[in-house]
Amino acid sequence: MVLSINYVVLGKQDLASEFGKKGTETDLTLYDRKESDIIKTWVIPNGFPEKIQPLFQAINLAEYVIFHVDKLDKFTGEQIIALDSLKKEKGILSHTFDVDEAKLDLMIKGTVVEKYLKVDQDKIKEEMDNLEPFSTEGPSEMLIDHCFDVKGVGTVILGKVTHGKIKQYDNLKLYPAGIDVLIKSIQMHDDPVAESISPARVGLAVKGAKPDEVGRGDVIAQEGAVDVKAEIELDFTKNPFYKNEIAENQGCLVNIGLQIKAAKFVSISPLKLSFEKPIICKKGEIAVILKPESTTIRILGSGAIK
Repeated sequence: MVLSINYVVLGKQDLASEFGKKGTETDLTLYDRKESDIIKTWVIPNGFPEKIQPLFQAINLAEYVIFHVDKLDKFTGEQIIALDSLKKEKGILSHTFDVDEAKLDLMIKGTVVEKYLKVDQDKIKEEMDNLEPFSTEGPSEMLIDHCFDVKGVGTVILGKVTHGKIKQYDNLKLYPAGIDVLIKSIQMHDDPVAESISPARVGLAVKGAKPDEVGRGDVIAQEGAVDVKAEIELDFTKNPFYKNEIAENQGCLVNIGLQIKAAKFVSISPLKLSFEKPIICKKGEIAVILKPESTTIRILGSGAIK
């Protein structure tokens, strides 16, 4: 069985080119390499810092964080808050020679980043190779990040198996649309496979859905494995660095998994959000509230879905 590990590379993003071969390139760029029976993938949010959205999507695609800090500015602060909001506790931290280590220590104090293994930049690869692959049990579930039409093949969907396994000829559902899809074939690292186990990155050829019916953040899963809702309530914590007030009927963007959806505040205490379009979610999953138009910090706060 081929195993998989997925990393997000933050800070000095071009570090990823030293680890693998460039693959899919949009506002998220992926690099990968196969080592014996392990496929390693590195994702960088190259649409960040211009946009905040790719940062959260890239982090949500990874089990491990490689954070190579090259400057101490508000965008480094956003990356630290993003990792802390999403509770990404497994990672490696390093910095370039011109970064003040004492100041960096102050910035990460009290966050998940403080727990990362701190290494010199020339030791990143060595320590990264010590990180072990692990899978998540449960009903079949896959998070979609890209989709396109391939001549002679049809609809091809790229993404990460987040729970359980996906097998060739599985009949699954595409959410939030609720469309039935048949998995015609599966590829991992350009090789055909009969099944893929979490957290594999896969390409699926599917029957039943056209590319224009599939969006980033959509999920392919066993029926009933996820919820589709128009309103959610959060166990909410406001980001202390976000100084503006929030009020009922105010608009925002919400990140859950790879989804970035427009919402408004229905209630502040308890915090409830209603969405323009249905959102895929699970109880306990983390939702992060974003204000991309903010000129200071763009992360308003976060919380687990009740």
